[in-house]
Amino acid sequence: GGQPRNVQPFSDEDASIETMSHCSGFSDPASFTEDGPEVDEEATQEDLEYKLKGFIDLTLDKSAKTRQAALESLKSAFSSKILYEFIMERRMTLTDSIERCIKKGKSDEQCAAAGLACLLCVQMGSGIESEEIFKTLGPVLKKIVCDGTASIQARQACATCLGICCFIVTDDITELYSTMECLENIFTKAYQRDRDTNGVSSTHNTVLHISALLAWTLLLTICPMNEVKKKIEMHLHKLPSLLSCDDLNMRIAAGETLALLFELARETDADFFYEDMDLLTEKLRALATDGNKHRAKVDKRKQRSVFRDVLRAVEERDFPTEMVKFGPERMYIDCWVKKQTYETFKEILGSGMQYHLQSNDFLRNVFELGPPVMLDAATLKTMKISRFERHLYNSAAFKARTKARSKCRDKRADVGEFF
Repeated sequence: GGQPRNVQPFSDEDASIETMSHCSGFSDPASFTEDGPEVDEEATQEDLEYKLKGFIDLTLDKSAKTRQAALESLKSAFSSKILYEFIMERRMTLTDSIERCIKKGKSDEQCAAAGLACLLCVQMGSGIESEEIFKTLGPVLKKIVCDGTASIQARQACATCLGICCFIVTDDITELYSTMECLENIFTKAYQRDRDTNGVSSTHNTVLHISALLAWTLLLTICPMNEVKKKIEMHLHKLPSLLSCDDLNMRIAAGETLALLFELARETDADFFYEDMDLLTEKLRALATDGNKHRAKVDKRKQRSVFRDVLRAVEERDFPTEMVKFGPERMYIDCWVKKQTYETFKEILGSGMQYHLQSNDFLRNVFELGPPVMLDAATLKTMKISRFERHLYNSAAFKARTKARSKCRDKRADVGEFF
């Protein structure tokens, strides 16, 4: 019978729970296409948009926890659905929210906001709208990347975001060169590592150097040929020093960047000659056959696999073609430029990469896939495997695997008895 308490409409806990419950279906694109009773697609779309409007409002909440949860929910939705029209109407609101979160938020919130900025540009594609978004966010991202007092994770996320957003906009060549210079100022510090007396500091910044290097390499793939030549002359003799880094991911990033630089150099000049080729191939061969006992087996396996391909690229001008399946379509990755571009967008879109390759006009243009393939409901239904069929297939595979293993075990048992 006491006085009623003043309750906030969105407390940290309630908002987080509600936010996460709404976005649970966004984490996996398959959740939108599971077998089940037919639903009204228009009503479902309206329900989705209603929830997304709520998340956009929550990005302005006083609670950092609530803002971050809202950003993550929007990221999940943007990576698993094409929402061009919905975003077009609210792009300025979203841009303002992202800018505010990057400027005023802490590390995790800044990372989430930078990730959302990437997805916003991926959704909008290369047009005037994306240019407006990048004009607003570009200076903010550069400021965080160059800010030594900001957290390494936030600087790393902003470096990746800067590279991807600039790649999508690409119209202003001056902005492209300016962005590349900003990223160069970061990763070239890794060249000084051997001379750095403070090993802890270098190791701490390695993740930032890797992100800056990969973002720079992505932008190099869209530079004019005369600029590509300048960058190759500037970096090709310095990059091999990063192959001696203690960090596996830095060694791999440096190796793959070298393979891509050699590919571009040979495209611009058929008679391209590298003076220290013997020394470089010796280094690459050592990494491709590394057997150091102090390194983890998984790391050694991964390193050997990558550097076998890098060695083939540098020595034999060869690339192991990969095939990517999405829906009824196939895409062949047959060069290092295409591989670098695919891996970058796959990192951002996660499990939504296949869906975007099927439906996103911008990505289809990047990979020269043509307009989206339109399939009617009947065709899709014939292509889709029901849950029951999937269950039968998995059961049969499980039985066959068990039989094969049982036979092997029997043989070992017989051998044991014989001796």
